[in-house]
Formats: sequence, structure tokens, C-alpha cells
Amino acid sequence: MWAVVKKEFKSYFLSPIGYVFIGLFLIMFSIFFYTDVFYYGSVKFEYIFYSGATILTFIVPVLTMRTFAEERKSGTEQLLMTSPLSITGIVFAKFIAATLIVVITEICTFMYYAILCHYGKPEIETALATLLGFLLLAMSYISFGMLASSITENQIIAGVITIGFFIITWFMPNFNSALTNFSLINIFSKFPNGQIDIADTVTFITFTLMCILLTIIVMQRRKSAK
Repeated sequence: MWAVVKKEFKSYFLSPIGYVFIGLFLIMFSIFFYTDVFYYGSVKFEYIFYSGATILTFIVPVLTMRTFAEERKSGTEQLLMTSPLSITGIVFAKFIAATLIVVITEICTFMYYAILCHYGKPEIETALATLLGFLLLAMSYISFGMLASSITENQIIAGVITIGFFIITWFMPNFNSALTNFSLINIFSKFPNGQIDIADTVTFITFTLMCILLTIIVMQRRKSAK
């Protein structure tokens, strides 16, 4: 499986995708950083990630829309189906590779933390809790994006489905307060307050595993149909 992880990870940087994802995120993050620090005078590292979570909604599809849709369109899906590696291994390998891109992006944000240390004393514990929540949110988004990519051969459609779903979850609490716990970005909002809630963490992990499982089922059925 790790050979596939390595292959998928390298593919992000052999094409513009990895650079586009990291570049877009850091450009937008820099804008929010400048606004928070130099306009509002905030030295709270975690506050910037409220906006960072919004950025994820629109750029995670850059990573995920090609994961299976491109394989199907280019005809290389057959190679996956006949690979000695199981479908489960392939799905997890693609998921891990995409998650590593997010981890690299998070590591890059530490330069902003270093800048804030010059202006004040940001709390490292709260910053780490925020980064954990951000990673869990990104993993949830990646898993759903892969599911969307597995059901279509059109990358654009996969991307639109992914963004549309994320936006719908934003507004769920507005329709009914009982749906608050189904809003991923709402769940994440507790982490920048330094709260690592076990129930919220389990929710993120459960959602991620559920989407990965559904992706495996979709791909298994496609393999059986061939």
C-alpha cells in the first residue's frame, strides 16, 4: 500500500495540483493573517483558522476530484481493478496521500505563528488544538471528495458535488438547531477555542471512515461489474 501512497503523493507534485492547493491556501491565509494582525491587531494564531476552514471548502476538491474520476476517464481504472493491492488498500493509499498534502500545508502555517511571536505571545496549546481540529476537518472533506470522485468520471462534476455538499452543511444549523452537530465547520469552530472534545473528534473520524467505506463499496461494485 505504501508504494501506492508514494506514487499518489509524488503525482501531486509532478502535476500542478499539489502546488496549486498549497499556494492557494497560503495566499488566502496570508490575506486573512494580514487583516487579523495588522488591521484588527489580533495576535491569536487560532483565529485565522476560522477563515482557513472556509478556504478548505473550496480548495479540497482540487485534491480530490481527480482521485478516481481521472482514472476512469483516462482508462487507467482497469489497472487499479487488476492490481494485486486490494480496493481497500488503494482507497486508503489515495486518502493518505491527499492528507499528507494538508499536513505539509499546516506545517507551512507555522511561519505565521513565528511572526505572531514577534508581536505577542500566542498560546501554543490552543494553536495545536486548532491544528488538530483543522486536520480532522480536512480529513472529513477529503474522504467525501473521494466519494464524490468515485461516482463520476467527470472531475468538474465531482468538484461541484463536493463544494455543494460542504456549503449545505454550513447552513444546516440555520434550518434546524438540531442539525448543528451535522455541520462539520460548526464542529470545528470549537477547536480554535482550545477545546478538544472527544465527541467532536469521534464525529470527524466516524464521518471520515463512513465516506471511505462508501468509496470502497462503490469501487468494489465497479470491479465486480467488469
